[in-house]
Amino acid sequence: MSTAEQKKATRSRFEAVFPVIADELLSYMKGEGMPKEAVEWMKTNLYYNTPGGKLNRGISVTDTFALLNPSGKELTEEEYFRAAVLGWCVELLQAYFLVADDMMDQSITRRGQPCWYKVEGISNIAINDAFMLEGAIYYLLKKHFRKETYYVDLLELFHDVTFQTELGQLIDLITAPEDSVDLSKFSLEKHHLIVVYKTAFYSFYLPVALAMRMAGVTDESSYELALSILVPMGEYFQVQDDVLDAFAEPEALGKIGTDILDNKCSWPINLALSLASPSQRATLDSSYGIKDSAAEARVKQIYRDLNIQGRFDEYEKESYAKLNALIEGVDENKTGLKKEVFRSFLEKVYKRTK
Repeated sequence: MSTAEQKKATRSRFEAVFPVIADELLSYMKGEGMPKEAVEWMKTNLYYNTPGGKLNRGISVTDTFALLNPSGKELTEEEYFRAAVLGWCVELLQAYFLVADDMMDQSITRRGQPCWYKVEGISNIAINDAFMLEGAIYYLLKKHFRKETYYVDLLELFHDVTFQTELGQLIDLITAPEDSVDLSKFSLEKHHLIVVYKTAFYSFYLPVALAMRMAGVTDESSYELALSILVPMGEYFQVQDDVLDAFAEPEALGKIGTDILDNKCSWPINLALSLASPSQRATLDSSYGIKDSAAEARVKQIYRDLNIQGRFDEYEKESYAKLNALIEGVDENKTGLKKEVFRSFLEKVYKRTK
């Protein structure tokens, strides 16, 4: 089986679990006497917002648990299903964040379709729909893991990471509001905080930590070790994302980059601000975050003049070397972790083009 076929099969197996958990949630609502239109609304909400993305976060739970499985054997159907439930809980968390985030950013499209709040008849009901996607996580955790010794650990992971992500979102929103450009608020330190809290915890650490709990890893130092590798990896991923937004061709990226137009506190602008001459700084101040293609072009020209792409290439090379050194330092016997867990994450993101 080719790599592409293997990826497709892995995704299909994971996707097959979603209708099962969706039915569990809808059956619960019916059992509570919810009217038919409420059940149908929730069904539409679930299917519109949850399964359509890349599913990397959710599939990472099943992949990691397969690598850490204490028996060392291939996962049974039951083991796979339970790991996939946790994976879908991560995807529900992602859906909750995105529905809310799109409203805050006044975004128009998401995953090639209108944002949920933009769908006819939805509007501000999307606020409650976001809360319901989050609530679904805790119903599924209780249903499938209530009797496990690590149940409270799962609850704490979701609560902690949710709060961390919301802290990152807060820093982002108050640093770079779309309708009020003030580049003096920007800095590489702020960018670091935003990406670690807004992206790294829930996208990189959470899937691995959930699989570790399921696999019976209890030593807290193993979780600290995982965090020390996965958080820098998540930061590298987001810096890479920011650079792709600024430089990748829309055909290759699969979307049009809008960070400059939207006043995003991204890595290229923060690096440019740290390097700019007074005249370049004046151009950035007058052009960044302006809904105008000529202004965007001026910012991109300064990025080229300051060799932001070349500096990223150096950053990428250094990050890759550091991350590999951290991974090599993992003592598999002592920690209950496998180097392959981290290597597989790094392979997915290193030198990606979209």
